[in-house]
Amino acid sequence: MQFSVKTGDPAQLRSACLLAGVFEGGKLAASANALDRASGGYLAKITRGGALEGRSGQTLLLFQVPGITTACVLLVGLGAEKDFNLRAYRKSVYKAVRALNDSGIKEAVSTLTLLAVRDTDAYQRTRHAVEAAEDASYRFDDCKSKPENHKPTLQKLMLLAANREDMRAAERGMRDGAAIAAGVGLAKDLGNLPPNICTPTYLANAAHKLGKGGKLKVTVLEAAQMKKLGMGALLAVSRGSRQPPKLITMEYRGGARDAKPQVLVGKGITFDSGGISIKPSAAMDEMKFDMCGAASVFGTLKAVMQMELKINLVGVVPSSENLPDGNAVKPADIVKTMSGQTVEILNTDAEGRLILCDALTYAKRFKPAAIVDMATLTGACVIALGNVVSGLLGNDASLVKELWDAGEKAGDRAWQLPLYEDYQDGLKSNFADFANVAGREGGAITAACYLSRFTKDMRWAHLDIAGTAWKSGAEKGATGRPVPLLVQYLLDRA
Repeated sequence: MQFSVKTGDPAQLRSACLLAGVFEGGKLAASANALDRASGGYLAKITRGGALEGRSGQTLLLFQVPGITTACVLLVGLGAEKDFNLRAYRKSVYKAVRALNDSGIKEAVSTLTLLAVRDTDAYQRTRHAVEAAEDASYRFDDCKSKPENHKPTLQKLMLLAANREDMRAAERGMRDGAAIAAGVGLAKDLGNLPPNICTPTYLANAAHKLGKGGKLKVTVLEAAQMKKLGMGALLAVSRGSRQPPKLITMEYRGGARDAKPQVLVGKGITFDSGGISIKPSAAMDEMKFDMCGAASVFGTLKAVMQMELKINLVGVVPSSENLPDGNAVKPADIVKTMSGQTVEILNTDAEGRLILCDALTYAKRFKPAAIVDMATLTGACVIALGNVVSGLLGNDASLVKELWDAGEKAGDRAWQLPLYEDYQDGLKSNFADFANVAGREGGAITAACYLSRFTKDMRWAHLDIAGTAWKSGAEKGATGRPVPLLVQYLLDRA
């Protein structure tokens, strides 16, 4: 979609459609009052008549509105005015763009960026409008026989700014929003691909494609190199698959030569059957999304490169399939990790932490300022937090707070869970240094406890995105989270 920013009287702008907000009770937003005056009170008459109550997400398309130069006006419900925050704002933009696409409209002008949204400015409103609009227009049609039938119709969206000063901030917000949306789109595309296409080798090739012609150094380690490095945990997971594992690193150098990089590590299990500890067949198709942590690393790097952030960033993606086979790892097997620690594998479906632990050890060679891993790691996190927020744990309070704050600003929230030493007891093993699982209680926490054993000498945080990385049901598909959170975190560091 093409975006532009403009100032001026919206009633006099020429376009196919004009967006205007309405709060609950039919109260026109301040930015819509000028339109109402131009229409001789026509819009207020419509809302007072109950045609649009202003509930969040409601839309009403009006044609031939008197005094308005656009062909039509789309009234958009904003919800209760006292509760109108960033989340409600993003929802209103999302629903408006969905309605425009459903109506076949190709271009529009939005007054929604003029709304008073709590704790935001012109930069943030415009950036979030672009992100929400691209999210609403996203379609995954790569595997359809006639993808042209599924394309969204909206091609141009003009976003209004109140004055010249706001316009400069809005233009910056438009550029950053477009970059973040591009990163989210890439993460969604990778997550939505079927597992017979998106294999570890495909991800390795995608890394080379992302780095082509840009500031990105890509390195891919093969199984023989991993064996030489002692990555027994990562290699154990791959034993049941015919697809070779890959350890992908992507290095972006946008900061000072001697500046320590931020390191992102993303779980890249391109299909997870559970292995010998096999999963139930219901909804197993959704286990193609088990590489969404890896996809978010790709998406974040794409956004950072497009924004040309002055920061050093390294992405590390351990990738494998987890399948049952005569050679697959078994419950009670013991493996030696790259760190030298031994692990008793009590459950082969707890494979994400096995590939991550070797990747975390490998990532130390980059001497990171901080390391953040993200993974669709535990069903326990879904039970604890649902699909609203990601789980957040770490060994450094300041890093955890930085990620928390970034999530709040980005509208991609996380919630901290405790990482007390008491939880480590569940990982005890009679036969190895520790086990890869504890009991059912506090499963998201004990999974992070396992990872913490490989990160004792660095600032580290973990995002469990099992509940937020994809949606089920009628809207089944990858969400691209936590790309917005990660990009905001990096923006704050840059």
